[in-house]
Amino acid sequence: MSLNKIRKVKSPVALVITAMIWGTTFVIQLIGGEAIGPFTFNCIRSFIGALALVPVILVLDRVGLSPKKPKTKKDYRSLLIAGIVCGIVLCLASNIQQVGINMSNSAGKSGFITTLYILIVPILGLFFRRKSSWNVWISVAIALVGLYLLCFRGPLGFKPGDYVLLLNAFFFAVHILVVDRYAPVEDNIRLSFVQFIVSGLISIIPMITVELIPRGFFNWITQFSSFKGWVALLFAGILASGVAYTLQIVGQNGMKPAAASLIMSFESVFAFIAAWIIRGEQMTPKEMLGGLLIFIAVVFAQIPFKEILSKKKKRSTV
Repeated sequence: MSLNKIRKVKSPVALVITAMIWGTTFVIQLIGGEAIGPFTFNCIRSFIGALALVPVILVLDRVGLSPKKPKTKKDYRSLLIAGIVCGIVLCLASNIQQVGINMSNSAGKSGFITTLYILIVPILGLFFRRKSSWNVWISVAIALVGLYLLCFRGPLGFKPGDYVLLLNAFFFAVHILVVDRYAPVEDNIRLSFVQFIVSGLISIIPMITVELIPRGFFNWITQFSSFKGWVALLFAGILASGVAYTLQIVGQNGMKPAAASLIMSFESVFAFIAAWIIRGEQMTPKEMLGGLLIFIAVVFAQIPFKEILSKKKKRSTV
């Protein structure tokens, strides 16, 4: 097999593994949040995620794969500002997600609702004068139907956890736009390291006020020493942050953004599979149809119809 063929296979495989890890993390987050509390889990997870990136940074520097490594005080100041902005948004998104997952008590459904951030991004892009193609708006309509089928139950309608997860999808969409602003000019791994540190530091506040003080220090320490909690923390911190983030960088290198997003949208499918295997979660036929429609909407939104049509026109004119 030639080197080019290996590279072509390597990228999608790396992104599939990334989607698998992130999808499974929804179940791990539910287990960890139940064991030690959502804010404690998210706070410690952020610091573990930052530590997991340290060897990645050192290795990339050693082999010369950090072209955007900061060199001057101005570079470090720029990286710090970018990391603080991204970290604040990430803190809001991840903590809201953690609370929403524990409120809904369903990792599978949480994965489908969270994936809606891919559709929220182009809607928010309108405020920055970024036009979206027609298939995105059709996808939004399909996703709304899917969301109704997935979450609406009888006269009570949507549950509080569903609204929290929708808010989480909104903030993850904001996070994507913020990262899109800074990623092209900053070292991506270092940016991720700083944002994890910032997210962890801010998360200390709700961890202390919402979980530590009301429970009492000794009760909090007892919960914090939970074996399940630490297994979940290590998985979410090392695999979901350090390993998966590195694989994302490797996978996206040489792939078009639309194709990369398409593969990573399988995160919601892996979340459902992991929830079914690990926790025995099951969905009703109506909920499964809703999840399927959301997945179809996400995939359909990523298809670059304009590029496909332009290529066909070029071929026809040749």
